[in-house]
Amino acid sequence: MSPTPTYTVPEPHGPNWKTPLVAAALIALVAANVYLYVQIDHTRTDMAKMRESILTEISNLRDASSVSTQSQKQRIETLKEELEQARHQASMSASQAKAEATARAEQLAKKLEVEQAKVQQQVSSEISAVKEQATTANARIAEVNTDVGNVRTQVASTKTELDKTIADLKRVTGDLGVQSGLIATNAGELAALKRLGERNYFEFKLGKTKQRQRVGDITLLLKKTDPKRNKFTVEVMADDKLTEKKDKNINEPVQFYTSKAKQPYELVVNQVQKDLIVGYLATPKETVSR
Repeated sequence: MSPTPTYTVPEPHGPNWKTPLVAAALIALVAANVYLYVQIDHTRTDMAKMRESILTEISNLRDASSVSTQSQKQRIETLKEELEQARHQASMSASQAKAEATARAEQLAKKLEVEQAKVQQQVSSEISAVKEQATTANARIAEVNTDVGNVRTQVASTKTELDKTIADLKRVTGDLGVQSGLIATNAGELAALKRLGERNYFEFKLGKTKQRQRVGDITLLLKKTDPKRNKFTVEVMADDKLTEKKDKNINEPVQFYTSKAKQPYELVVNQVQKDLIVGYLATPKETVSR
């Protein structure tokens, strides 16, 4: 049998300061996106309540105006009747009685003019109040529309950042010589892979202990770490079969097959510390039926 091809990742030349920045930026963008969505939802709820309140207020004003106007109309009609009676009496009475009746008619005519002016002023005031409330509501609606536009801009920006992160991911060959899927080297890139949804991802922190740790549907046992060279050795138990993966490199896809899938499982370690490794397990979405 030919020897198994291996893939060696070059030694890091220094601290990767870009990794925490990218992860922090993505987390901040996602948090801002969620916050903006919550804010616009609250704004829309407040807008609906305000619209309902304004409609109720307008309805009450109309009802009050209708009652007031009706009352004024009745008062005017009464005054008109009294005026007609006074004029009739003036035409039928003697000279003195006629003078008194004429004076009474003039007085009633003035009262009628005053009442009509009051009705006109009240109606104009109520109309102005309704117009002012409608203007305020329209201004609030315009403000909400602006907020919605800002949220859409933020969402588009977040999607652009996510697409850029996914575009920066790499495909490499695993330790079994099989072309790997996209590889994440930090938490931000792993979040982008999860959003992409091509595989199942299980994150882990594996310390050097005597007990195996379950990750997904397999178990792992850390045997050795070499932080200076970014290498590690781990035992993989899958399908009751034990496999030792020795002296593997950071960000190298460690591949192994199981009876559940035609494609290999991939173990990727992003950090190697003293007696501790941090990474994730990627498994195929499609499984083999038994």
